[in-house]
Amino acid sequence: MPCNPDDLKHVPLFALLDDEETAVLAGQVELRRFAARQRIYKMGDSGGRAYVLVSGKVRLTTVDEDGQEVIVDEPGAGEFFGFASMLDGTHHQTSATALEETVCVEVDRNDIGVLLQRKPMAGMDMLTVLGRHFHTAHALVRVRSLRNPNEVIAEKVTPGEHIADSVARFGGSWAFIITFLVVLVVYSAVQIGLGRSAWDPYPFILLNLILSMLAAIQAPVIMMSQNRQDKKDRVRGELDFDVNRRAEAEIQGLARKLNLIGDKIDDMEELLRARA
Repeated sequence: MPCNPDDLKHVPLFALLDDEETAVLAGQVELRRFAARQRIYKMGDSGGRAYVLVSGKVRLTTVDEDGQEVIVDEPGAGEFFGFASMLDGTHHQTSATALEETVCVEVDRNDIGVLLQRKPMAGMDMLTVLGRHFHTAHALVRVRSLRNPNEVIAEKVTPGEHIADSVARFGGSWAFIITFLVVLVVYSAVQIGLGRSAWDPYPFILLNLILSMLAAIQAPVIMMSQNRQDKKDRVRGELDFDVNRRAEAEIQGLARKLNLIGDKIDDMEELLRARA
């Protein structure tokens, strides 16, 4: 189906092309229509063709290390998919499926080649747009690579926060409690044993002063450690939310597949009844 040059003007990849360049490209590409739930291409197919979404809805999925289907993207109108595999001539790393009645512009390497032969400067325009997408994807990968909250916070820890963690860890242990109790008992016994010559006789005013100063210093140090723990909890909560959202998407995907299987079974039953 021939392509209208006006359809290409809404595509970010071709947004910088002039009217003549757009007309040349429109004469090469074709419009493809896909029915709901029709597969456009699957993972591992030859990447000789790429697509630009004109209308409808498309879902891109891949399979992770655990063998689970993961939703990669759902491009909107004017956005493209499959271009990386088309440009470098490799197999598609994702699967594309139309979720509803969808119209796409189909582009292959030859179409781009003809455009570049006739309009060489059009390549710079497309490279500019692809460069923007590359930087966006690179920033997304860089953000998503920081997945371990302990590693993220450990990189930003200051010496003071490290000391606070150590104090809080030791102050909340049985070693501290036993050591502190032994020190108090020995100190009190020595002062009582010295009698009138003791430097801190009963009721141990100096000891009370030392304990008060220790508590005044220890409390904010422990609070610093607790604040860092709150940061870790927030990061863990955000990561848990991402995991739950992914799990929800996978469950919804399974539910859709089960519904499709149910529909196919119903169709087979109707067919069998009709033949009976």
